[in-house]
Amino acid sequence: MAAQFGRRLCKGAVTTAVAAAAVAALSASQAPGVTADDNGRSTAADAQPSPDATAGDSGATGKSPYYTDLPPLNTPSPAPTDGTSTVTPVESEAGIPATVLAAYKKAEAELRESKPGCNLPWQLLAAIGQVESGQARGGRVDADGTTTSKILGPQLDGNGFELIRDTDNGAYDGDTAYDSAVGPMQFIPSTWAWAGRDGNGDGVKDPNNIYDAALATGHYLCRNGRDLSDSGDLDRAILSYNPSRHYVNTVLSWLEYYRKGTHEIPDGTGTIPDNRSDGSSGSGGSYSSPSSPSNPSNPSNPSKPSTPGSPSPTPPSTTPPPSGTPTPPAPTTPVTPTQSVDHLEDSGTAKLTAMAGDAFTGQISTKAENAAGKGVAKVRIRFTIVGDTDAAFTGGEKVATALTNSSGVATAPALQAGETTGAFTVRAALIGRTVTGPDYTATVTQRVADTLVRTSDTALTCTPGGEFADAVQVKATYKDAVADKVAATATLIKSADDATENDKGPYFKDADGKTVRTLTGLTTGADGLLKLPQLYSDDTTGTFVLRITTAGGATLDVTLTVAAAETSASPSPSPSASS
Repeated sequence: MAAQFGRRLCKGAVTTAVAAAAVAALSASQAPGVTADDNGRSTAADAQPSPDATAGDSGATGKSPYYTDLPPLNTPSPAPTDGTSTVTPVESEAGIPATVLAAYKKAEAELRESKPGCNLPWQLLAAIGQVESGQARGGRVDADGTTTSKILGPQLDGNGFELIRDTDNGAYDGDTAYDSAVGPMQFIPSTWAWAGRDGNGDGVKDPNNIYDAALATGHYLCRNGRDLSDSGDLDRAILSYNPSRHYVNTVLSWLEYYRKGTHEIPDGTGTIPDNRSDGSSGSGGSYSSPSSPSNPSNPSNPSKPSTPGSPSPTPPSTTPPPSGTPTPPAPTTPVTPTQSVDHLEDSGTAKLTAMAGDAFTGQISTKAENAAGKGVAKVRIRFTIVGDTDAAFTGGEKVATALTNSSGVATAPALQAGETTGAFTVRAALIGRTVTGPDYTATVTQRVADTLVRTSDTALTCTPGGEFADAVQVKATYKDAVADKVAATATLIKSADDATENDKGPYFKDADGKTVRTLTGLTTGADGLLKLPQLYSDDTTGTFVLRITTAGGATLDVTLTVAAAETSASPSPSPSASS
């Protein structure tokens, strides 16, 4: 499939003049000096080094080789979220492996918090990841995001490459003489020493881990107060990573492609690009694996001499082994934990119910099992909130991931209910393969109160045709805690035994000054308090009842008295004094 990728790009150019013009215009607008090829994609000869760099600056990668393949001309259709889709060969080549994509998006989210002015898009990390390593060699990573074999650039010994003598005592690249670019984002050890980050929270900064490398790349690009939404800063940032104009143009082509839409594919199913800037093929490339034979002169590609004109390595002998010699078994690719998962099932999740605004008391637990029913440890489960709800996981996220423990159980972060009531779904799925899991139903109920009390014991009285001096105020609680944002209704009823609305006596007024004896749509405040509007009375005297009820059934009857004002009796005249 990889070989067909490059050929398809050339064939498609004949029939895509309109698309080409559009991409060419965009490329020109995003990076100064960028030109477009006949297909409308960015291409140019190498230009001057980054303005950020001093002469001889090798950027993050030590000017190591990179993949020069350009993206397809057609934007892939996003994959459905139910995990049941299949993709065409074009989409398979263009999709991003699930764990790799998750690492890019996680890095973007963290940079959004720590350096919001940088405006780093995850698509830029994806573009650099594609150009540097073909998305971690097609997503060959484990559940923690660490590559299943090291990704090493060529030995930077000055023979056709930069001369960078060893700076890490071989800790990252296994070479104590010279450095090599390391990992899916191809950092040289001396750069990683200060730029490295711990992106997956395991306490280690590992350039071979896509979470760590993606976060480090984000911080590297966001240096010097750059705003990557500005085309000039974007250009300078990419040039600082690898001071080559052709490199910048290739990255920008992938950036624009991913911005138009992409999708995730299972880990390990991505296609490795064909061509590199040093002239080698993608299949050999800069990748090493434990089973690769050694080539001291060029450890990154044992089948290719380091310099033009050097003798080719002696081909292996084709003489058959002596009769009776056992044939060694063919090497097999070990099955990763993710590949061994057969199904996902619920792991004792309790009923998920919470009142609006509260945290759900239970958490979702999902178990990954193999075909024999045994739990599979260290695989990632994605939990996605689906439905019309404002509920979210801790931190306000709609999607969360969790790693299975030694028993194969992954526990999702706590759920927080919003204000939208009703049921919604949390969907569990395996990251890295299309293995869907159970759907969990969660329900948000309305806020309620179980107790209502007046905040004052002052008698509420009024003269006929007058107004009550004191407003009615009550406090709502639920299980002895303040009950805020609880819906309430206030009605002037005929009696404690007859909840029919009264047609005489005390009343409220609406916005137009008209008589109203039932108030709906009331809500308690943050302190649980509810203060009713001013009360008035007609000319009817007597004792009346105001009933206040809340969601949850709390009820309070308030007594109102309408009586004529008391008048003092006139004093009797004093008897006249006797003379």
